[in-house]
Amino acid sequence: MQRTIAVLPGDGIGPEVMKEALRVLEVVADKFGHEFRINEGVAGGAAYEKYGAHLPQETLDVCKASDAILFGSVGGPINEMHLPKWVDCERNSILTLRKTFNFAVNLRPAKVYKGMEGICPLKAEVLEKGVDMLIVRELLGDAYFGRHERGERNGIRFAQDESEYTEDQVRTAAHAGFKAARLRGKRLTSVDKANVLTASRLWREVVKEVSSEYPDVQLEDMLVDNCAMQLIRDPGQFDVIVTSNMFGDILSDAAAALPGSLGLCASASMNDSGFGLYEPPGGSAQDIAGKGIANPIAQILSAALLLRYSFGLEQEARAIEDAVEAALKAGYRTSDIKRTTSDTKSKDEEKLVGTVEMTNAILVELEKLTASVKKKEAVAAK
Repeated sequence: MQRTIAVLPGDGIGPEVMKEALRVLEVVADKFGHEFRINEGVAGGAAYEKYGAHLPQETLDVCKASDAILFGSVGGPINEMHLPKWVDCERNSILTLRKTFNFAVNLRPAKVYKGMEGICPLKAEVLEKGVDMLIVRELLGDAYFGRHERGERNGIRFAQDESEYTEDQVRTAAHAGFKAARLRGKRLTSVDKANVLTASRLWREVVKEVSSEYPDVQLEDMLVDNCAMQLIRDPGQFDVIVTSNMFGDILSDAAAALPGSLGLCASASMNDSGFGLYEPPGGSAQDIAGKGIANPIAQILSAALLLRYSFGLEQEARAIEDAVEAALKAGYRTSDIKRTTSDTKSKDEEKLVGTVEMTNAILVELEKLTASVKKKEAVAAK
């Protein structure tokens, strides 16, 4: 397979972790017989320095000429956010990409890896079933894009935000949820507030209609307040969650706390045609930029999502994810995911490493996994 990837490293730790993700993609391409062409563009403060804009037309042209976008992170140091280079940097970069490419859904996995339970905020008994979920969030509807009004009536201030959904918007999100569930455990939980909100009643109705096209996927409806409670009480029950823009915004951030660090989380935003933007949900971490200690896992996992959802390379994506899990199981840790427990035995089993060393550990495991796959294929071919 030949594909072109637009790479936008961004600011802060973005270029550092992007370099590591590209190392992983290079190995995957070599092991599985693909060619990934890299088109690099600038975004954020790096773009402002060169073009006077956070997302110039030159970068948009790079993205339009590619099959998917791998994005790093943008934003400046906290004490410089008032400078023109950084004012509205994230909004001008990310929201412009979303608008330009009409990204309709966001996918946010949340997984508690084996051996990493110690940094999850939940009790061990809650994690016994394991936590491995995917939240699919609709991006173009709801109160974020409805009519906004603020004023005064009879001397009393008021404000209102209109939440609106069309059946096409719901249908797009529902299809994305069902397709994602087919690649996982074939269970989909649709989250709404249909006992109160009219928009949620339409949501539930359309999701039910779409479900007839996916008879192999089990559908469950759940109210959002109950879902919020269940994410904390019993997160292991979820496979894929599909929900509206506002509910998804809240629930995906809550679920992101479960792995114990944003450095273990990835994110994808996609449009109807399958074109996607893949990025870590964390920030540019300017305070540690250039020190070689940033966790590259979120960027590497974002690359795995790109292979799965934009290129349809499930085996390759799974190989990367399994290699990450194996490296973590072997005890490799960047500083953000190293335990602070007083359990000396547990701490002694962990190996504190930097950005490059963590990637090296992942590549060692990837080499083992791909060698094992090739061996099985050779045996099966006999």
